[in-house]
Amino acid sequence: MKVVSWNINSLRRRQDRLFEWLMKASPDVVCLQETKCSDDQFPEMALTAAGYRSVFHGQKSYNGVAIISRTDLLDRQASLCDEVDDPQARVIAATVSGIRIFSIYAPNGQAVGSDAFNYKLKWFDRLRSCVRQAQQKFVNVLVCGDFNVAPEDRDVHDPMLWRGAIMCSELEREAFRSLEQIGLRDTLRIHHLESGLFSWWDYRLLAFPKNRGLRIDEILASENMAARCVAAGVDREMRKGKEPSDHAPVWAEFSP
Repeated sequence: MKVVSWNINSLRRRQDRLFEWLMKASPDVVCLQETKCSDDQFPEMALTAAGYRSVFHGQKSYNGVAIISRTDLLDRQASLCDEVDDPQARVIAATVSGIRIFSIYAPNGQAVGSDAFNYKLKWFDRLRSCVRQAQQKFVNVLVCGDFNVAPEDRDVHDPMLWRGAIMCSELEREAFRSLEQIGLRDTLRIHHLESGLFSWWDYRLLAFPKNRGLRIDEILASENMAARCVAAGVDREMRKGKEPSDHAPVWAEFSP
């Protein structure tokens, strides 16, 4: 099973790129973030024609998450488990072949110490609680998405420049580690320990050609799934070409 997570940064704008990539890469499951479209604008019928089922949770112009799969998606849940009313479409979960899969788009946080930053930390607490509930029911859990956190200095092109800044502050990294503390493993780091592997590059200042990026997109796997992870990586090619997303897809492959 090949699972991919991709912040597509506007599905309507990059729909042709998505379908071309699906035909070429043939992933089994894709978690999308920043779809930036309302549910009535989601291309469900076109995906069905391409051989993919889908669940989605969107809002106009902002946020938006989805999961698409070659096999059935069961038990859709378009919120965190605490049932707190949250107008931001940032999480959706479904079950695929007995695996509980989350597609998440974590808040950016804007600036360390701001109200948005505090909301981000609380959101991570809520996510952690929701994943723990899923772990009580499912042996196999994947949490995929744009976490808006570079977990370590090796996930940053210039650690000194970014130290203490948004996406790299210690409080955000602690929030990310809290997910690892409940048994989730970063699949890319199972297979790659080196620095210089990024998933996001600013559109400005030739950041992508210079590889001045951050790794803020991850696929986290429960212990049983991590043991089955045979490969993982970043599809840099999808950051190239005409009008790409500023994120590249990240992927992990799992044995049966």
